[in-house]
Amino acid sequence: MALWKIFGQRREVDFYELLLSQSEKTLSGCQALVRFLDNEGEPEELLKLEQEADDIRRILIDELNQTFITPMDREDIFMLSRAIDDVLDHAYNTVKEMDIFEVESNEFLLQMAELLQKGAEELLNAIKHLKKNPNVATGYVVRAKRIENKMNDAYLNALKQLFSGTNVRLMLSYREIYRHFNRSADTVDDAANIISDIVVKMG
Repeated sequence: MALWKIFGQRREVDFYELLLSQSEKTLSGCQALVRFLDNEGEPEELLKLEQEADDIRRILIDELNQTFITPMDREDIFMLSRAIDDVLDHAYNTVKEMDIFEVESNEFLLQMAELLQKGAEELLNAIKHLKKNPNVATGYVVRAKRIENKMNDAYLNALKQLFSGTNVRLMLSYREIYRHFNRSADTVDDAANIISDIVVKMG
């Protein structure tokens, strides 16, 4: 095929919009997790949102593989999409682990879920402004990164209360889920760092 035909077939794909759609599903998934832990939602709702977010990510990767020119480094697009996906995966896996370990919600799980939701919200706002107002996006990145410290504080408080009990099985089960939540904040931080790197490259 002639070169002019190859370059003439450039795809007009809005990767900012795809990342935004994925972030919106991730936030909705984290909100569904909060409702579930607050005994106001069903796990099936989170499963549905997780599957919908996966579909968006598959579309993004497919478009990435077919698009010659991207608005930012294709590696950054891929890594940011993966980090956002990891946030929702942590929310979904929390529900699965609670079922496996046969544990119920408590105030600490709800508090940590609310922090994860807040992190997803800050990431969404950062991506929303990334294209036209990168400096505004940076402000949301800073707030997203603070979630890691807040989650660690909540994690330590949860452990302190947990090990004052006597039921060893429950202690070990809750500890695993608490650890899972604590690691979830790392995924928010990873996504925030990638957005920050993108902003620097745009400068």
